[in-house]
Parts: sequence; C-alpha cells; structure tokens
Amino acid sequence: MSSEPIGEQVYEYLVESGEERACDAISEESCKEAPGNFLLNGLNGFCTKLAEQIASPTLIIPYVFSILGVPSFYSGLLVPVKNTGSLLPQLIVSAKIRAFRYRKYFWAAAGFFQGMMLLLMGLVFINFKAGVVGILVVFLLLLFSMASGVGSISFKDVMGKTIPKGKRGQLLSFRATGGGVLTMLAGIVLYLFIGKDSSIDSFVMLFIVAGVLWITSAVLFALINEEPGATSGGRTPVEEAKKGWQLIQQDDNFRNFLITRALLLSIPLVQPFFILYATQKMDVELSGLGFFVIAAGVSNTISSPFWGRFSDKSSKKVMMVSAAFALLISGYVIAFGFLPDTWQNIYAFGPVFFLIIIAYSGARMARKTYLVDYAPSDERPLYVSVANTFMGVMTLLSGVLSVVAGFFGIKVMIASLMLLMFLAILFGSKLKET
Repeated sequence: MSSEPIGEQVYEYLVESGEERACDAISEESCKEAPGNFLLNGLNGFCTKLAEQIASPTLIIPYVFSILGVPSFYSGLLVPVKNTGSLLPQLIVSAKIRAFRYRKYFWAAAGFFQGMMLLLMGLVFINFKAGVVGILVVFLLLLFSMASGVGSISFKDVMGKTIPKGKRGQLLSFRATGGGVLTMLAGIVLYLFIGKDSSIDSFVMLFIVAGVLWITSAVLFALINEEPGATSGGRTPVEEAKKGWQLIQQDDNFRNFLITRALLLSIPLVQPFFILYATQKMDVELSGLGFFVIAAGVSNTISSPFWGRFSDKSSKKVMMVSAAFALLISGYVIAFGFLPDTWQNIYAFGPVFFLIIIAYSGARMARKTYLVDYAPSDERPLYVSVANTFMGVMTLLSGVLSVVAGFFGIKVMIASLMLLMFLAILFGSKLKET
C-alpha cells in the first residue's frame, strides 16, 4: 500500500500521469498543496453537482409545484430568477471581495447559506398551501441564487490561486465526472422509486439531502489551503462598474469572449425545444424525472474527462467544437421531420438529449477554464464579475427569443438558435489562445 496521502495519489493518477510536476501561474507553496486542494475541490464538486440535480429548479421544483397545485406562473419564474439572481449582483460583490486576503470563505459562507435555503424549501413544501408555497420558494430561490453569485467569483479566484494553469480543466472534469456518476445513481433511484404518485414527503427528503450536501461542500471548500492574496486596489461598487465598462471597451479579446459566451447560450436554450419537438412530432410523452437526471449523469460522466484535458490544451477550440457539435445535433433535429415515417421514433430521436448535454458540458467547461486562465490574477474577481453580469443581462434578453417560437413555431426557433451557434464558432475563432 502506498504511503502517499490520498490527494497525492489522486492528483498523480488523474493529472500528472508520471510527468514531472509543473506549476504554472501559482506560487511554489501552492504547488506543494495542489494535490490536496485538487481533491478537496473535486469532492466539493461531487456534492454540489449531485445537489443541483436532486433539487433542480428546472426539473424537480416544477414537478413538486405540479403535485401541490402551485399556479404555473410561479414555475415560469424559476429559471429567470435562478439565472438573474446569481449573475447580476456580482459587480457589487467583486468590489468588496478584493479587500479580503482569503477568498475561500466567501464560497464556504455562500455554500452554507445555499444549503439552508434548500432545507427551508423542504419545510415550506409541507407547511404551506399552494399559492404561498410558490411565493416563498421563488423568494428562497432568489436568495439561493444571489449566494451562488458570490460563490462563483470566489470559486474562480481560489481555483486560479491553488490549481496550476494547464490543470484547471482537468479539475473541472474531475468535479463533473464524479458528480455525473452520483447524479446517474440518483436518477436511477428517482426512476425506480419516486413515481408520479409519490407523496410530497419523498421530495422533501430530496431537499433535505441536497441541503446537507451543500453544507458539506462548504466545509470541504473551507479546508482548501489558500495562500493570502493581495488586498490593494479595492474599489466601491460604482468604481467597479466603471472599471468593468473600461475593461469591455479596452480589451478586445475579453469583449470577443463575452460575445462568444453569450452566443453559446444557444446550446442550453435549444434543449427544451428538443423535448417539445419530440412530443409534438411523435406524440410521445417523455415523462419521468429519472430519465432526464440519468441523461445528465451519463453525458457528463462520459464527456467530462475528454473536455477537461482538451480545455487545458485549448479552451478556445473547445468552445468552437462544442458550438459546432450542438449545431450538427440541431441540424439533425430539423432533418428528423424529413425522415421516413418508420424511422421517426423515440429510439432515433432519443440520443439527441444525451448529445446536446455533452455539447453543453464542453461549452461550460471551456468558458470557465478560458476565463480563469486569461484573467490577470490581481484583477480576476473583476473579470469574473463583469463576465457574469454581462451574462445576466443576456439571459434576461434571451427570453425575447421565446416570441419566435410562439409566432413561427419550434422549427424556426431551433433554426434561429443554430444561427447563434454558427456565430459562436466565428467569434470563438477570433479569441487568443491562453
């Protein structure tokens, strides 16, 4: 049995593969701590990825709402509240986070808070009536998402300080793969044991488990060995906003990255239209929470190791490949209607759900890796907050695209999103390599 700590063994197996350790863009002391930090960060990801799926605001919460008879209006608020709440307040946070030498505690505090919000949601489900449940859960989700925004800035800054450049994509891969395996197992449990007639108590238990997972992840992140960072250059929120605007104006490559990242939104936006198209075209009801949870788990487990290593070599190219892959998948969906009737079945269409999740996994991993690698270490919180605030605005504006589907139909909507994917490839090609 090896006498090396488990963190060293995991790091050598997943990252170094017999190569001499090299630590680009971090200090010598952080280099020594990199294996342990890699493992703690990875285990943190296992917890959060699983918690995100079993208490998903895009899947689980709407399902619980339907059981409780919550008006559909509240279900329609979930995704905008989740995305906007987590992205828009970040310029305010980044202006303050720089004043602290240790940034890991921002994520730890945010993670603990998110766990508490999920536990409170579980209590709301069993103690209030439908209309009140909708109001309270949307409010708790808003608080949850704002905490997520705080954590996002802290996470990327801490990763940039503790994980060497060239290894960060593999860390994101490790997090996604482990979370994918656990998500797959959770999906099987959902599929086998939690059906349409399940009592609300089963779902309350899911939220309790998710809350405990978030609190556990907060403890794991707090244990990361982070060297103190620079505290100079602190700005007020107004000064931070001005600095962010100057950054967009002066840094052409960063501006191209923001545009590319916004265009990559077309990949997650197209997913629900695939479901609607399948239901409409084949008159097949794609029911069962477990199916979608399993699809997410399998896709992430299969693709994450590849995307992680590819992102460390060229995150720019991964963004382009992911967009091209999503473009091909969407093209297949459009062409599906022209196939012979005998071929138009769920078995011929089903793989697109797995493949589009793989494409989105690559896009997410690449944009995170690119941003952390490209941003200067002393201004990383500003770069992250500007990028995420910009995405918050773009997410709000993307709601306008639903008008296209309403007026022109699902096919035209998918074709419109395909155009955005093509533009993502073009703008991605202009990015500098990091």
